[in-house]
Amino acid sequence: MSTRDAVTALKRLGLPNYQARTFVALQQLGTGTAQEISDVSDVPRSQVYGAADDLAERGLVEVTESSPKEYRPVSLATAREQLTNRLERERERAFDNLAQLRTAPSARGDDQSVSTLRGRQPIDDRIAKLVESADSRVVFVAPEASSLSEQIETKLREQAARGMFVTVVTAEESERPRFSESSITVIVMGEDNPADFAGRALMIDDRTVLLSVATDDDTVDEEAMWTAGSRIGRILTQFMQSGIESGRERNP
Repeated sequence: MSTRDAVTALKRLGLPNYQARTFVALQQLGTGTAQEISDVSDVPRSQVYGAADDLAERGLVEVTESSPKEYRPVSLATAREQLTNRLERERERAFDNLAQLRTAPSARGDDQSVSTLRGRQPIDDRIAKLVESADSRVVFVAPEASSLSEQIETKLREQAARGMFVTVVTAEESERPRFSESSITVIVMGEDNPADFAGRALMIDDRTVLLSVATDDDTVDEEAMWTAGSRIGRILTQFMQSGIESGRERNP
């Protein structure tokens, strides 16, 4: 890793620019005066004093009261712990504040609203919440066993236990035993089903639809769109229902 990369990484961990550059310089020097740190880091000497003192307050630097002052970094293990603990505190503070500011979800329906999501876990969370919102019927298309997370399976079972009509559509015969002891209906599509699985899908009460597909992105493995209580949702549910019925006729 280059010096620039190390500085960038520390900035991402919450250190301001001059503090990050000062800390990296001290890793190279071991111990250094403000002038020596400035020479290595290109931080103006007048700014090194403040940056080094701030690092000392963070527990990342020791200060030797000599003439001139000398600065020494704490061990990397200690620095890692200090930065990790600080990030944890800031994270908790941020989300506590957000929780206080957050208002209840609006009950107002937007007749044309379509939302998008990226990432497997956010999509799993949304599917689980949508399943939980069902009034009478849930259809979940899970092409593979891995498509159905434990979180989603739990919500499907809970809704089935409440008397909802819950259906799982899959391409894997092995999914039948998974729900054999529940009231969940499992439909296994055969290879001759004309509607190939493009990804996961969810239909709730003939009015809410979520569709997702895998991506080739190295950072995001799945993306989805969903709509609830809208005209487009009702149209999409009709297409989904038609495809499922067609598949059942071909794969009784």
